[in-house]
Amino acid sequence: MAVVELTGENLEATIRDNPFVIIDFWAPWCGPCRSFAPIFEKVSDDLDEIVFAKVNTEEEQAIAAHFQIRSIPTLMIFRDQIIIFSQPGALPEGAFRDLIAKAGELDMDRVRDEIAQQGQQQGNQ
Repeated sequence: MAVVELTGENLEATIRDNPFVIIDFWAPWCGPCRSFAPIFEKVSDDLDEIVFAKVNTEEEQAIAAHFQIRSIPTLMIFRDQIIIFSQPGALPEGAFRDLIAKAGELDMDRVRDEIAQQGQQQGNQ
């Protein structure tokens, strides 16, 4: 599957309409971003069931600000519209594939239950 370029116009729909989305926040001047790009593309070609997307933080500063991106590259993974991973830094291909596999194994019902419990605990404080 081709990598999707996210913009203010398609960001919300992309996350809402797809159960598994991986976003690479990058910039053209960023050396580590350019080094990670071929890995991101290669892995995306192997996993059609996942949406791989990129946000050019220079062109889409509002998106980068919304997600509080302070360092690039930053990888963010959404499952069922929930951010389950967000971390700066480029990954080697093997580590990236392992991360995706672990993200895919998460029990999202359990994740939602944990989020609800945390919300209740914060509400009781």
